[in-house]
Amino acid sequence: MITQEQLKEVKERTEQLHRYLDIDGKQIQYEEEQLRTQAPGFWDDQKRAEAQMKLVKGLEKWLKGYAEVKTLCDELDTAFDFYKEELVTEEEVDAIYAKAIEAVEALELKNMLRREEDAMDAVLKINSGAGGTEAQDWAQMLMRMYMRYAETHGYKCVVSNLLDGDDAGIKSCTLEIQGEFAYGYLKSENGVHRLVRVSPYNAQGKRMTSFASVFVTPLVDDTIEVNIEQARISWDTFRSSGAGGQNVNKVESGVRLRYQYKDPYTGEEEEILIENTETRDQPKNKENALRLLRSMLYDKELKHRMAEQAKVEAGKKKIEWGSQIRSYVFDDRRVKDHRTGYQTSDVGGVMDGKIDGFIKAYLMEFSEGE
Repeated sequence: MITQEQLKEVKERTEQLHRYLDIDGKQIQYEEEQLRTQAPGFWDDQKRAEAQMKLVKGLEKWLKGYAEVKTLCDELDTAFDFYKEELVTEEEVDAIYAKAIEAVEALELKNMLRREEDAMDAVLKINSGAGGTEAQDWAQMLMRMYMRYAETHGYKCVVSNLLDGDDAGIKSCTLEIQGEFAYGYLKSENGVHRLVRVSPYNAQGKRMTSFASVFVTPLVDDTIEVNIEQARISWDTFRSSGAGGQNVNKVESGVRLRYQYKDPYTGEEEEILIENTETRDQPKNKENALRLLRSMLYDKELKHRMAEQAKVEAGKKKIEWGSQIRSYVFDDRRVKDHRTGYQTSDVGGVMDGKIDGFIKAYLMEFSEGE
């Protein structure tokens, strides 16, 4: 049975969320923005209208999220009083408390995602490191982990490109994870992931270390302005490989986009290479490749802004985008995040997509620095 102090804590955190989220201000803004959607000729400029609808829906989600927390808090308060009068059981009060605290923590976590890009879908690319079959198997395990995470959270996961390993696993893959705040949560996965285990691919049964890198970028939509210089784009086509029917190896539906990127701040040049084999329709794959290019260019701009802000806020911790971030030690039953110190012994759960603890610890430590 929960205590009076636990009830008090839930009520205080609910009041703090009302203040932090400026619910009263959001309610007024929501009503004003909603009125704009009813203006004559609102849909004449479709791009502008879609941006406005996105704003309205975003405000509505915050209001609904807080309303759910407030309702559960009030239910808990009532249930606590009813228990004194023996109208409900301890188990019923505890069940309502569990729901209330879960809703409070979920909204607190979402409140840490305040940047424009946090609400976007995510593009997640996994590359196997050196180490042959063992590293390629590890890359595939990470791919499954993120697909299970997406499934658990109701996100849509699309495999936009996949390169199989030589004997097992994968060399690389690109996942598009679509859902509310997908990028905001998954940006914590950006970096190098290290596996230590007794390898099933080693005849001597030795303990081996493998690496795979994960790159996460926001998936931008048409309402975000990104400058792409068409003269810097070149295309190749190729035949897709793998399962998919008779046509898959006969038609050059796969596309390879090469973009000669020049950094507007440093003048440095690099080639961005994107492959897409998502569909058998070449024009559709080209469209998807361009969308991924826009996302990568948008991400480069974000990283520049973060680097500039890090100079100003030199005393705060900053995100090291390319560093080793997490170790998965199978035989010791331990997964540890080196940035936050958060760790768990539930290795099986983590590999089944239960990475919320790592994400929460990351956001709690780094959201201020961002």
